[in-house]
Amino acid sequence: MSYKTPIVTDMKVYPVAGYDSMLLSLSGAHSPYFTRNIVILKDNSGNTGVGEVHGGEAICAALESYIPYVVGQPIGAYRNIISNLHSLHNKRSKGSDGLQNLDLGKLKDVVHGETAIEAALLDLMGKFLGVPVCELLAGGKQRDEIVVLGYLFYQADHTKTDLPYIDEADSDNVWFRQRRKPAMDTQGILAQAEALEAYYGFKDFKLKGGVMEGTKEMEAIAALAKRFPNARINIDPNGAWKLQEAIDLCKGSALTYAEDPCGTESGYSGRETMAEFKEATGIPTATNMIATDWRQFKHAIIEKSVDIVLADPHFWGMAGSLRIGEILNDWNLTWGSHSNNHFDITLAVYAQCAAAAPGNPTALDTHWIWQDGQYLTNDPPQIKEGKIKITEKPGLGIDINMDAVLKAHELYKKLPCGERNDAVGMQYLIPGWKFDSKKPCMVR
Repeated sequence: MSYKTPIVTDMKVYPVAGYDSMLLSLSGAHSPYFTRNIVILKDNSGNTGVGEVHGGEAICAALESYIPYVVGQPIGAYRNIISNLHSLHNKRSKGSDGLQNLDLGKLKDVVHGETAIEAALLDLMGKFLGVPVCELLAGGKQRDEIVVLGYLFYQADHTKTDLPYIDEADSDNVWFRQRRKPAMDTQGILAQAEALEAYYGFKDFKLKGGVMEGTKEMEAIAALAKRFPNARINIDPNGAWKLQEAIDLCKGSALTYAEDPCGTESGYSGRETMAEFKEATGIPTATNMIATDWRQFKHAIIEKSVDIVLADPHFWGMAGSLRIGEILNDWNLTWGSHSNNHFDITLAVYAQCAAAAPGNPTALDTHWIWQDGQYLTNDPPQIKEGKIKITEKPGLGIDINMDAVLKAHELYKKLPCGERNDAVGMQYLIPGWKFDSKKPCMVR
């Protein structure tokens, strides 16, 4: 190719690890560590581009196999490069069941590891042109700041295990102290929300459900609505509830929307049951489970199953996530993004995608609040008054800290496995615990 843009001269993949709390969800308990894969590209103009995606050996191996398709290519061909890598991913994951039943073993099929390369290429291209990445996506920059929500989790008492969870009881930060404490009831959830409001200024909240009996979780939703009467509040039980249970629990509640309130049941897909949930309750629905590829998205729209697609760029690619956003906006529906535990590189990617999303996106999901302080960059995005201000710096607007990356890489190498397994921690809480997509994790 004769493109007059810099050439990629080097690509490195670093599997890394960071620290987490004993957060609970349908899939079990988060381990003391979360893992990610970091991609770092260099070009012959002297610039560095970075990207981040989910952890695990399978995704790391896929990224390393992509190196010959990236090195030596002009950054101006980034769309073609990523298109080729998307095709390789699709061949590898063909026939997968996806995440409709939250099988974490299928996460590697849903996650497009090449998104980390896409982010790094866009970072390089933005620096070459002197513009932020959001100007290179969809219709360009749509807003100067994005709204983020406070992500609330039930949390087990890690001191009841011999696992190396960290403790921040002595921190001067009101949220850092709170985020390592047990929260197994409504008061614990309210304490999280109050600390998040105090430190980050959040105006909106989301509760990760699929943990307790549905009635207890909806009691927490009611308490949040009473404590924060102007907040938009939603819940995500990851499809754990049966359809009629979901209807009974949510109808007439304070929910702004319900994320995957029900799923597969009695021969019906989650797209069908969620359409019936909407019809019965009038409550808008969101998903990151039943519309994670274009074929699923088509059926979700035909069934009128969802109002909000949480189009995580790691599931769709950055360009694909914004393409979904354009379609949703044209059809009077709403774009948002789902999240997993992540470092600050992903936070920058989310911010740039949300800045380019057309219409009126819903408040952005992010686990970043649970990892805040574990920086891999020298200038991470900041959440203030419940918002992230979009930087005017070129590219992703961040500067990689290689010392921090290498330290996180060394931590990763000490782990017995890089794949996520939420069953390990649950064994301490309920001996013999096994995942069941239709039973909240604490209900056995």
